[in-house]
Amino acid sequence: MLTSIDQLQQIKETSSQRPQIIYKHSTRCGISSVVLRRLEKTDAPENADYYFLDLIKHRDISNQIAETFKVHHESPQILLIKDGDCVFEDSHYSISMDDITEQLASL
Repeated sequence: MLTSIDQLQQIKETSSQRPQIIYKHSTRCGISSVVLRRLEKTDAPENADYYFLDLIKHRDISNQIAETFKVHHESPQILLIKDGDCVFEDSHYSISMDDITEQLASL
C-alpha cells in the first residue's frame, strides 16, 4: 500500500536492486475496478515489489508520482520503476498482468 509521499524516495532507491510497480486505482472509476479485478485473477510475477495507491484518498501522492516519474496522470494506471525511472506505464483497459510480466522479463 502506498500511503506516503516519503515512500516514493524509497521506491526510487529500491528500484536499482528490484523493479517496483505502482498501481494507481480510483475507487470512483468503474474501469479502474474492472482492471483491478482482472489483475487480481492472475498471479503476479515474484521478481518485483507492488504498491497499491488509492488516488482518491491520496491525490497528493498521485500528483507527486506524475512529477517524480514524469508521467501524465491516468486512472487506472500502472507504472514500472527501474533504476529510479519509470520504464513502462500503461492505463485503462491496456493494463494486463501479461504485459507487466513481459516488461519485467525484458529488464
